[in-house]
Amino acid sequence: MNLSPSRIEVMNFIGQSIDTVITDYLRPVEDHWQPSDFLPDFSQEDYVREVKLLQESCSELPYDYIAVLIGDTITEEALPTYESWLMDVVGIDQQGEEPNAWAKWVRAWTAEENRHGDLLNKYLYLSGRVNMHAMEVSTQYLIQDGFDIGTGQDPYRNFVYTSFQELATNVSHRRTATIAKKHGNPHLSKICGVIASDEMRHAKAYKTFVTKIFEVDPSEMMLALEDMMRKKIVMPAHFLRETGVKIGETFSHFSDAAQRLGVYTTIDYIEILESLLEEWKIDKVSGLNDAAEKGRDYLMALPARLRRIAERTRVPELHYQFTWIK
Repeated sequence: MNLSPSRIEVMNFIGQSIDTVITDYLRPVEDHWQPSDFLPDFSQEDYVREVKLLQESCSELPYDYIAVLIGDTITEEALPTYESWLMDVVGIDQQGEEPNAWAKWVRAWTAEENRHGDLLNKYLYLSGRVNMHAMEVSTQYLIQDGFDIGTGQDPYRNFVYTSFQELATNVSHRRTATIAKKHGNPHLSKICGVIASDEMRHAKAYKTFVTKIFEVDPSEMMLALEDMMRKKIVMPAHFLRETGVKIGETFSHFSDAAQRLGVYTTIDYIEILESLLEEWKIDKVSGLNDAAEKGRDYLMALPARLRRIAERTRVPELHYQFTWIK
């Protein structure tokens, strides 16, 4: 992937305002929720009753729902992979006595995200619905196998990816919150809701980075966006697997469960794309070179083309048995 030398200059320019972005879109550690705020307190005498009530509230959750919640949890728990990936992006420097502003952002973002997997993991453990050993094996595999999301070290492509991916996880956690409430589990609904709120704040930050890049390097940013959408945005857990299963095969079944449940669908993918085209005012970006103009034409026509494909797509019926679920 050949990158323009201007990437460093642009990253340094945008990096000057990172502290403001951190203040606007991340929360002070001492003021933020922590996983223990939503879990039974084992130092209290009534913890057994609390655990029993938690398990009762989970007993009627649908099979696909448990599968999706486990897949979401494993995805969140693979954070070592995501942090190491972002730290390798052009313009993000953690070396020297004082890491640059971008490294500060990545670490603060990772610290917020880390709470999500921690909370969901403990909740699933207490639920009694999950084969934790099998789930933990999948988590270890996912971290070990890594991922290939097509961004390389390019900050432009990476910020397109994170903008899209954070919006996708927001949709997924919002929907799991709604379904949990529908099945009489307001506690789990609240958990999924606060995680969704975090994801939306993070999405706003990454969308802001892309907006700033469009202002100073519009052609290169447009070409990076076109390239990512031609490849198709894949989720970070696309290598997800279980014992004895090929890399990516379990992710396919997880995606099917999410589609059947309506947690994250092909239409959601298209609507996120449309929202980003509107957010970044793609139809109004000026100062583009010929290649970038062609890229814009492709992007503006893409949602309609994807909708035609979606109309012909059929989601498989439930047939796969996850090793994760008791």
